[in-house]
Amino acid sequence: MNPILVCLDASPRASLVLAAAADIAQRTGARMALLRAVGIPPELENLVSVQRGANLIETMTEKAKAELQVLAKDIPDGSIEGLHVHIGTPWDTICREATTLDCDLVVLGSHGYGALDRILGTTAAKVVNHCDRSVLVVRPHPSKGV
Repeated sequence: MNPILVCLDASPRASLVLAAAADIAQRTGARMALLRAVGIPPELENLVSVQRGANLIETMTEKAKAELQVLAKDIPDGSIEGLHVHIGTPWDTICREATTLDCDLVVLGSHGYGALDRILGTTAAKVVNHCDRSVLVVRPHPSKGV
């Protein structure tokens, strides 16, 4: 089986998403590629290129990679194929990485669906609609929240 792309963020739900993906990987013998797509807010894009942008992007990337390492610490050795951090629009980055890594499955979490999400669409919805791979959206158990 090709790898499972596990899309994680800094939310409290990330560990839930990773646990669901780890369960699938263990059952199927697949390995996991962990991805953190770091978006830069439009307001910062001009500042990034003007005011020490390379340092800001490097700092954001290192922080995201460290967060992935913390999440991955309890996953059995050999289950993780790699930790990937990319700067970009999250949904597009996820779709591109799934194709680049030739993943069989993309696993990501759902988040709230507020007014702005109804207008712009959520990352999960965009991945489901644009990715050329199967996508599993992990939701928290209704009674457990998170």
